[in-house]
Amino acid sequence: MAAEQETTSLGRYLATRLREVGCSHVFAVPGDFNLSLLDEFNTTPGVKMCWTCNELGAGYAADGFARSRGVAACIVTFCVGGLSAINACAGAYSEDLPVIFISGGPNTNDFSANHLLHHTVGLPNDYSQQVAAYRPFTCAQVVIQHVSEAHHQIDFAISQALIKQKPAYIEICCNLPTLKHDSFLDPPVPFALAARHTNAVSLAAAVAAAAKAIGSAVKPLWLGGPRLRARGRRQAFLAAAETTGYPVAMLPDGKGFFPEDHAQYIGTYWGSISSPRVSPAVESADVTISVGAVWTDYSTLGYSVMLKPGHVIDVQPDRVTILGGKTFGCIDMEDFLEALAKTLRNDPRPLEVLRRMDPHRPSARQLGAAAPPAPEAAAADGADGADGADGGAAATLTTLGVERRVAAAMAPGTTLLAETGDSWFHCVKVPLPRGAGFEVQMRYGSIGWSVGATLGYSLAAQPGGRVLACIGDGSFQMVAQEVSSMLRWGACPILLLLNNSSYVIEEMIHGGSYNSLQVWDYIGFAKALHNGQGKLWTALVSTEPQLAAALAEAAGKPDHLCFIEARLPSDDCSPELLEFGARVSAANGRPPVYV
Repeated sequence: MAAEQETTSLGRYLATRLREVGCSHVFAVPGDFNLSLLDEFNTTPGVKMCWTCNELGAGYAADGFARSRGVAACIVTFCVGGLSAINACAGAYSEDLPVIFISGGPNTNDFSANHLLHHTVGLPNDYSQQVAAYRPFTCAQVVIQHVSEAHHQIDFAISQALIKQKPAYIEICCNLPTLKHDSFLDPPVPFALAARHTNAVSLAAAVAAAAKAIGSAVKPLWLGGPRLRARGRRQAFLAAAETTGYPVAMLPDGKGFFPEDHAQYIGTYWGSISSPRVSPAVESADVTISVGAVWTDYSTLGYSVMLKPGHVIDVQPDRVTILGGKTFGCIDMEDFLEALAKTLRNDPRPLEVLRRMDPHRPSARQLGAAAPPAPEAAAADGADGADGADGGAAATLTTLGVERRVAAAMAPGTTLLAETGDSWFHCVKVPLPRGAGFEVQMRYGSIGWSVGATLGYSLAAQPGGRVLACIGDGSFQMVAQEVSSMLRWGACPILLLLNNSSYVIEEMIHGGSYNSLQVWDYIGFAKALHNGQGKLWTALVSTEPQLAAALAEAAGKPDHLCFIEARLPSDDCSPELLEFGARVSAANGRPPVYV
């Protein structure tokens, strides 16, 4: 007779489940309601606990980790911790990231004892404010008050997060994490999840309708968006695009989800600030197969793009809409792309038409085995010269010079992470070599996100990968202390801090004295956080040659956190930001229809 399987505690069961789905690191801040839970996580093999300086930083770090690994988790204490992390949760929800937010909660006995508790808003017997606050920003919420129900609640929350690609919320009463139960097998039954759910009849109808629309088109084109991130969507998109041979453009927050050295890649579509010649190419296509696009006032440049819904086949994670009309639901994106590819033939003519619009791009016949340069590659031209009107070596560094030098520093395995602000506009133009990545938080746009996200992404990517983060000084001041966490846990990114003494993106949208910053000694600040612990290398640059030299030296220090402060004129910004600011300002300033 087989021996009975051992059981484990609630806390270790949760930690094991998270490890199974990919959470090798968990970001946390201790507080009295979660301490016993943290003890259980600390003793679970294969789970590394990473303590951060505050809960918002933990949430941002989990966001970054999820971008690399596909799932992440952070642990906070009740209310004072959980409500601090909720901004990061909202961002993860907006960006379709399955982050599990876990909070300690009151003792089970307090729910019926008419007690007022610390860390709460002071209502006896009502401790529901935190779960209520998380409800709009998570796809599932569970409050574990009974050990007998915890197994089901944990698996439900994790499963929903992975299926829906959204955050989930788990709250655990503080006197439960160490308790064992027969349902917590050690090791547990392996976690398994069928993530793809498709109605075969709906799929067949959608594919037939899409194939008919594409078959009558002369200039079809693929357009990829940010919802290509999850699971195997990028691979399915690449395979479908290669089957057809049609041109491929990407939205700015989908950058990096299609190889930029690919023969079919034509650049980034962002309305009037698109890559050269991409806007007319997309907007003149008689059928655009749009996959995973999300249209906001930012991605549409203040609702100014000219893409017509009647020319678009809109493919979303769970539905397909044909030319602004018929919509077919219960269809997984991967299933649709795979099925559609089987019905389409290769047609090089649409790409040849675009090449006539761009004589510098070689034809398909000329390409052979070699891939063409990415259209943004012109950004790196002339990188050996300084970026001033006089061309002298001591010329002041500008955003154009930053763009050139970042482009020259990119290598396979490097992920370029762009903070909200002018970094969006110069980073989106940087060509990505094969194997490089790009990350941006464009839908939510929370300044400061990149600091914590760089911590999480760096730990997920190591060894073999490295983050190069472009961060504005205003954004950096929001969550600057998480540089301490990077040093503590051995994260080794290159942090390029762009110091122009202001919130430049806000100034371009709506000018005012409130956009000016108190200027810090950023190098001194980084050194103070270092305090002889961890590996830190710093550089202060104010010219383009200095930045080139600093990035080159940083590349040779892969085991260091490399902190480069780049001083820029306060009135300098990219021309794309000028356009963006004007259009967003106009959209924000529309008068009310009804007063």
